[in-house]
Amino acid sequence: MTRLAQTAGLNDVQQEILSTVRDFVDKEIIPVATRLEHRDEYPTEIVEGLKELGLFGLMIPEEYGGLGESLLTYALCVEEIARGWMSVSGIINTHFIVAYMLKQHGTQEQKDTFLPRMALGEVRGAFSMSEPALGSDVSAITSKGVRDGEEYVLNGQKMWLTNGGTSSLVAVLCRSDEGHPEGTAPHKSMTTFLVEKEPGFGEVRPGLTIPGKIDKMGYKGVDTTELIMDGLRIPANRVLGGTTGRGFYQMMDGVEVGRVNVAARGCGVAQRAFELGVSYAQQRQTFGKPIAQHQAIQFKLAEMATKVEAAHAMMVNAARKKDSGERNDLEAGMAKYLASEYCKEVVEDAFRIHGGYGFSKEYEIERLYREAPMLLIGEGTAEIQKMIIGRRLLEEYRFQG
Repeated sequence: MTRLAQTAGLNDVQQEILSTVRDFVDKEIIPVATRLEHRDEYPTEIVEGLKELGLFGLMIPEEYGGLGESLLTYALCVEEIARGWMSVSGIINTHFIVAYMLKQHGTQEQKDTFLPRMALGEVRGAFSMSEPALGSDVSAITSKGVRDGEEYVLNGQKMWLTNGGTSSLVAVLCRSDEGHPEGTAPHKSMTTFLVEKEPGFGEVRPGLTIPGKIDKMGYKGVDTTELIMDGLRIPANRVLGGTTGRGFYQMMDGVEVGRVNVAARGCGVAQRAFELGVSYAQQRQTFGKPIAQHQAIQFKLAEMATKVEAAHAMMVNAARKKDSGERNDLEAGMAKYLASEYCKEVVEDAFRIHGGYGFSKEYEIERLYREAPMLLIGEGTAEIQKMIIGRRLLEEYRFQG
């Protein structure tokens, strides 16, 4: 048990779950993560282990075969997993967001069909909003779903799907004009479609192609892909919630909890970077003593540890706010913004502590240095988080003149 990033008020079940996950990370993930990452190899054995632990169903209600745990428990597990290898936490996150969207917004038939198999990890989820010509401007989506009898025909190109190849269920956000007259606000004419497919690459079902993995600087192992729909036909009962025009709100609800997840990932990566930095500083000697005894290094360690603690506290607060049933977009935005920025800074300081060896692929910090930047972008950039935070603050502190 580490001294940093402790969470007060956990019950016995939560503590037992976290202890089990931490033990799994130390024994099954950390020893192999760098080797698998350098090969860009999907962590099949690790994923099978997570399935056995029940983590794919951690927040899925017990009535559907899940553990029915809170967002806080889930976020703390993600923090531990990201401490071992951030890519593994990404595999779980996209699955979790789809399961959450189904739980919150799905029809009873959709819940009964997918959630029990998702809890077992037999059906694995991915979600898709982004497109090649847009980033955070979700209203500019051009992919479209058109009603044709008892089916919808989907056309368009999506981008940046985590689990795009390995997933078997994708929640895809498209524009759908049915029942929404011309001039309707863009966010009111979007629909989430539940697209079932075979895992793999190429044409995974008629009208649906997953071209292949995108080669990335970091965040390797997990497959990040495009998704191309060309006359893809899906049944009308695969509209999430059964009603068109609600997709934007459904996706934003999923992204809101996803931001807590990204904050948790930032906390986990930062914690691992601190562990590596403080350990190396006590082993490396210069001028006749360990560099940890030099004041300049102690200052770095002090700043790193403080950032780890602060980010963890904000992440926990955001998760608990959501669990209480309250609106948490302000807290989630703050947590995601702070944790991702602090993660980048802590990783860079650990990299500096390692000196020239930090530039070597033999050292784990090199991998973390390439992984941390993804958190600055995923689930909304820092600039988007600032916009969310600023608007919410103006709502809360409206001037009464």
